Amino acid sequence: MNKKSMVVLSFVVVAFLLLLVLSEVFQDGNNDVALVSAESENPVESPEVVESELEEEEPKKESTPEPTPTVVPTPEVTPTPTPSGPQKATLVFTGDILSHGPVIQRASLNGSASAAHDYTPMFSQVRSLLEQADLAICHLETPVSSDNLSLSGYPIFNAPQELPADLKTVGYDGCSTASNHSMDKGANGVRSTITQLQNAGLVWAGMARSAYEQKLPALYYPNGILIGHMSYTYGLNGFVLPSGEPYLVNVIDEEKILAEAVRMRSVGVDFVILSIQWGNEYQVNPSEAQKELAESLLGSPSIDLIVGSHVHVVQPIGKFNNKYVVYGLGNFLSNQSVNCCPAASQNGVMVFVDIVGTEEEGFKVENLTFEPTRVDRSDYTIIPLSLAVEDEGTDEALRNFYQGVVDDTSTVINQLGGEYKIRGSENTD
Repeated sequence: MNKKSMVVLSFVVVAFLLLLVLSEVFQDGNNDVALVSAESENPVESPEVVESELEEEEPKKESTPEPTPTVVPTPEVTPTPTPSGPQKATLVFTGDILSHGPVIQRASLNGSASAAHDYTPMFSQVRSLLEQADLAICHLETPVSSDNLSLSGYPIFNAPQELPADLKTVGYDGCSTASNHSMDKGANGVRSTITQLQNAGLVWAGMARSAYEQKLPALYYPNGILIGHMSYTYGLNGFVLPSGEPYLVNVIDEEKILAEAVRMRSVGVDFVILSIQWGNEYQVNPSEAQKELAESLLGSPSIDLIVGSHVHVVQPIGKFNNKYVVYGLGNFLSNQSVNCCPAASQNGVMVFVDIVGTEEEGFKVENLTFEPTRVDRSDYTIIPLSLAVEDEGTDEALRNFYQGVVDDTSTVINQLGGEYKIRGSENTD
């Protein structure tokens, strides 16, 4: 083959090889185009999916000399909650605490260098009953002084400043405060009363120092049950709330009561109690107005229990819409007696309310019992009468008298067809 032929042949071979290379390159490029086209026909549905995939794809760390073993996370399993039993709580309510002049004098005699007045001895025999309850609520009938400079009894009350702290000491958690005597010492008396209750660590309902404070619910949390407490009175003994301070004392208005109860429910309250001052003084039988208002209020799903006061004698327990109304608790601590008033004004009753339920199903009264009481006016000690009757140390004549009061109180409590029992010593700790 000559030299010219060799050159031509070499050129042909080189051209052929170049053609093969270019063919492979273009074939690879066509494959890439096909892949992109296929992905574009199935676009990503959610940017979050892409993001999560990118987070899961971690680059290998070249600095790690040995491969890191893959850690398999423990699956997150939502545990099935163990069904818990119903929640229960025992509440106790007591009647009017009236610091008449002789009661204040006795508190002064009980006083010491550290406290000018001491009410605790008067509660010594009922203290264990108050303390065994999960929640104890009193009815504070009168204003409380801030400085003890103008103490007074009936008709314009002003109790010693030590009273709230003593109530806390003997087992109370809070008090209803709206009463016909709330304004006895004017707006300053209301403010002083609240301040002393607050200083003592007691919750209160029925009075307020501002419009904002009036909207704040009185709340308790015994045994994990959120309880709301309201307090209203029928009137103010002729006193008038200042036009600029209508919030000082809650006066009965059905719409306002229901609105407050609804507000409590809106913040998660499980059980709503209304303490109310109403009725005709010294009348055992509830008035028609009491019964009509009780039926209307208990017809609301927002109110669970009504506890009444004011008439100074024990009234019966009624029931509407499968909910209870304690019409009147009588006097718990006072100087009233046959000397001024009906003999029954020296008596009162402690009402124990056992509530039970769950947050899902709601709470209701499971059981209701009571303990008759009487004020011993020799030193103003409050006597739990059924316990005194059972006490072998009680004089026989006195035991017989106390038994008569117990029987009378039981008759009144049950006169509307109830079968409520005396709590008695079997429930004491």
